[in-house]
Amino acid sequence: MISRLVLASGNPGKLAEFRRLLTPLRIDVIAQSELGIPEAAEPHVTFIENALAKARHASAHARLPALADDSGICVRALDGAPGVQSARYAGEPRSDARNNEKLVAALAGVADRSAHYTCVLALVRHAGDPEPIVTEGTWHGQIIDAPRGTGGFGYDPHFLDVESGKTGAELPLDRKNARSHRGQALRALIARLEAENR
Repeated sequence: MISRLVLASGNPGKLAEFRRLLTPLRIDVIAQSELGIPEAAEPHVTFIENALAKARHASAHARLPALADDSGICVRALDGAPGVQSARYAGEPRSDARNNEKLVAALAGVADRSAHYTCVLALVRHAGDPEPIVTEGTWHGQIIDAPRGTGGFGYDPHFLDVESGKTGAELPLDRKNARSHRGQALRALIARLEAENR
């Protein structure tokens, strides 16, 4: 039974989202930055490997269960890029604006604009947990050239949710959470935790 866990992220938006969704399960969520835990290296080429590395790193430092996510956007015409490099696609320092410019430029003249966001969540009960809980979600759409909307972050202004006809930056937060990759992965994680806590 997990009552407290460390989130392997210092992102305040992610922290607020995870706290809001895990509070009904009586799980106290602490950001690794609050405990002075440095960010883990993310050397892997898959989302699942990076998520597990981050969760195990945070758990080892905090001696608590840990939850990590690794997510990004995968574009079919670019063989899945930016993928795990989504946040750093245009290099350091990280910049959503430069990442989006690079992505739109890479797709100039390309007819196939299919893309999807992927999120993998990994929860370990301890650093050496041989049976981590791993869930994932995907959100399919298309990349558009001109940004639309003021909400969201990352590639959201250029990511068109075809079903609604709105970009990730135009969707109200509740509708975005209902459709998004992270929302799907979180709901699957919560279902697994509820089953374990029965």
